[in-house]
Amino acid sequence: MMSEKSVFVTIVGRSNVGKSSIMNKMLGQKIAIVSNKPQTTRTRIMGVLTKGESQFVFIDTPGLHKPKNLLGENMMKAVKDGMADVDAVVLVVDAKPHFTVDADNIPSAELELIDRIKERKLPAILAINKIDLLVNKEEILKLITLYSSLHNFDAVVPLSAKTGNGIDILLSEIKSYEKDAPHFFPDDEITDQSEKVMVAEIIREKLLRSLAKEIPHGIAVDIEKFYETDTSKGEPILNVEAVVFCEKDSHKGIIIGKGGQGLKNIGSKAREDIERFFGIRANVKIWVKVKEGWRNNRGMIHAFGLDIDKN
Repeated sequence: MMSEKSVFVTIVGRSNVGKSSIMNKMLGQKIAIVSNKPQTTRTRIMGVLTKGESQFVFIDTPGLHKPKNLLGENMMKAVKDGMADVDAVVLVVDAKPHFTVDADNIPSAELELIDRIKERKLPAILAINKIDLLVNKEEILKLITLYSSLHNFDAVVPLSAKTGNGIDILLSEIKSYEKDAPHFFPDDEITDQSEKVMVAEIIREKLLRSLAKEIPHGIAVDIEKFYETDTSKGEPILNVEAVVFCEKDSHKGIIIGKGGQGLKNIGSKAREDIERFFGIRANVKIWVKVKEGWRNNRGMIHAFGLDIDKN
């Protein structure tokens, strides 16, 4: 009989460095939404990968930023909680950063994360993502030298979540932290997120990818109906009815688009992903409502599952 082993690892970093993309690539399946908008991830998301005797539990966290509202405060609490009771941390940084590679220019968010790693005495791996964007690969050496001067990382792994280059190396480094322990999740489970949450996130991802920069921060998706029925031909079909909440009437108009075309396109793209994820046909209906200031409304944050006590 095999001896079961488990390892819990949290993935941290600034917004838009590719934390969710890395987790999705390690899992071999997309469970965390991705976009080029900052603060795409709002809560802690667990991804589970079971390979034989080993079970990897990845904790994807929001990008560290200065909170401007109650939602932002909850997101930063999620980062802090994500670094508790884990076996190791993966700090993700950008291989092509938007700053001059110099000790005086390291973003304060990364310095804060490194300080937290030190305070908690957590084993840590440095993952340098987006190496596919580098023309001169020697630039990686500058980053390794820079970050290694701040902390003695157990390993440094240059990788590309987009191409998959280096992902196996990162997994093997994480595996070195595993302990003899029972698997905490069923071997066929891939996430702690409910199916309704997954559907809401798929819809939110399509909104993030379709809308202008500022609007997505004020958007939340609530799944009002989620049930399976049979078509007239006896085939299963998943029925989804969702409400998109935004903070301004002007935003509502932009989301819906001229003649409703914007919302129609979002619904169509969401339906394709939902069908792919669940493996059956889907019928997706979406409405848009305005709820001013919901990001500072504790009750609504709780209703959307975005509060610090949900996990």
